[in-house]
Amino acid sequence: MSDAFQVRGGNAAAAFTLKLHRGDGMCLIAMNWRNGRPPNDFVGFAIEYREPGGDRFFALKNRLGFANAEGGADPNRLSTLRSPIQKFRWVHFPRNAELAGDFTYRVTPVFMNKNDELSFGETQMAAIELRRETYPGQLNVTFTRGFVSSQAFVDYYESAGLISTLLPPKSDQGLTFTATHPKTREALAWMGFEARHAILELLDQAVADPTAQVRVVAYDLSEPDVVGRLEALGARLRILIDDDGAHGEVGSGENQAAARLVASGAAVQRQHMGKLQHNKLIIVEGPALKRAVCGSTNFSWRGFFVQANNAVLVTGATAIQPFIDAFEQYWTSSSASAFAASAPANWTSLGLTGIDAKVAFSPHAPQNALLDAIAADIRSTKSSLLFSLAFLFQTPGKTQEAVKAVRAKTDRFVYGVSDRKVGGLDVQVPGGNVAVVRPAALTKNAPMPFKAEPTGGGGTRMHHKFVVIDFDKPTARVYLGSYNFSIPADTKNGENLLLIKDRRIVTAYVVEALRIFDHYHFRVVQEEAKQAGQGPLTLKRPPRAAGETPWFEADYTVAHRIKDREIFA
Repeated sequence: MSDAFQVRGGNAAAAFTLKLHRGDGMCLIAMNWRNGRPPNDFVGFAIEYREPGGDRFFALKNRLGFANAEGGADPNRLSTLRSPIQKFRWVHFPRNAELAGDFTYRVTPVFMNKNDELSFGETQMAAIELRRETYPGQLNVTFTRGFVSSQAFVDYYESAGLISTLLPPKSDQGLTFTATHPKTREALAWMGFEARHAILELLDQAVADPTAQVRVVAYDLSEPDVVGRLEALGARLRILIDDDGAHGEVGSGENQAAARLVASGAAVQRQHMGKLQHNKLIIVEGPALKRAVCGSTNFSWRGFFVQANNAVLVTGATAIQPFIDAFEQYWTSSSASAFAASAPANWTSLGLTGIDAKVAFSPHAPQNALLDAIAADIRSTKSSLLFSLAFLFQTPGKTQEAVKAVRAKTDRFVYGVSDRKVGGLDVQVPGGNVAVVRPAALTKNAPMPFKAEPTGGGGTRMHHKFVVIDFDKPTARVYLGSYNFSIPADTKNGENLLLIKDRRIVTAYVVEALRIFDHYHFRVVQEEAKQAGQGPLTLKRPPRAAGETPWFEADYTVAHRIKDREIFA
């Protein structure tokens, strides 16, 4: 069984290389041709996988196929043995990723002759463990799926019932809404993915242990599974809930949750620091159970089921102590300046064995602010910068300037996604340019083979806050948390921010960054095709007339695409 976070295929006879990257319950599969360019009749890769302990391979499916005789698209998802992947990397979500043991991937180059007949070359195989817990007993990186606006959601769940029967239309209705979708249980588990599972599991463990004391800091708090478990803790719970803006208005989900928790015997405080109490923290402390949760995942319907979010769980007395200390300082601080005066001036180590991880809590005093140092670190990027940052391009600032400075260096590899104030999402596309993706890019007018996607209501869909620097170097590092990489996040809001220098953890965030990027980049391609008046999206056949080029032409001629092809494989 492999414990590596990156594994290579070992078939020297194959015309291409294969490298697997371990994500959180997912795998980045990266290929590159060995010697120069592939032949023009190469039409992509067939990808198959075998589960741990399995006795057969299953082919991944591709929504795109070769055009039929009339030039139309096949409405079905087809095996990649028939509709190969025309990309040099692919992120795969095994449905049973929690299985212990190795997932084995088999990748085969596919060729097409002049009669449109397919043939297959020498394969590469590699095996990697995709267990959900990143470092068992120490640290676990978890993600929500965040794909309500996706073709997979349409296929699995939206076709069985309206999204309005699955999610409340407003956050204030979260605690009173009852889902009536026929696949509610399965759909919520699918959307919430491991982040929801891990958070609810920890709360269940806390409820079951009468000796466990629980401290919580919540920004959004309107998800009934979370609030119900917090109620069950009674007097063992102390909780800080944000009261800024809409959270403090009559009828808000946060006010409803606070009233229920007070009635249960919990100690409840409302707080907003200089602007927001934006943390998403759960700390469980007992004789045997010592764990803390932090990250970007709000305890709300949108936080679990609509948005792309992450949550990190740390285990052990030493690891949770900085979170306990921060909570106590928040609990007794009536203002941002009071907290800044009592909190550690800079980073605090989590004391994990073999993992370089440290945490900081906002708001900071101006003389101890971290934003300038983070921006300088981003500017120091030597090879690659990958980010998924909600709100980065909504306001000017040090982080935005640093990202733009790295983008301007043509020898740096930069991919990222960020919400925009107007229009949707800002996406760095493979050609190196920046495009805007509107949240409802695939609407009722989506052409075959795509189906209309639900938007899941208004608001932010990409809610991550993480930056990965130089993932392919020994100095690889990731910044992550609730921290929005802005001045308010640094000196006004209550926030958590982690800095982790560990290749396994960094790789998990790289795979997530690519998953999100590819999801939204597809919408760029779709909109460009629509604006150009092109027909349905289909796979490209080999060039057969003067002026035609193979599907992989840009991967060998466009600088950013060349870096993409080489850096992962």
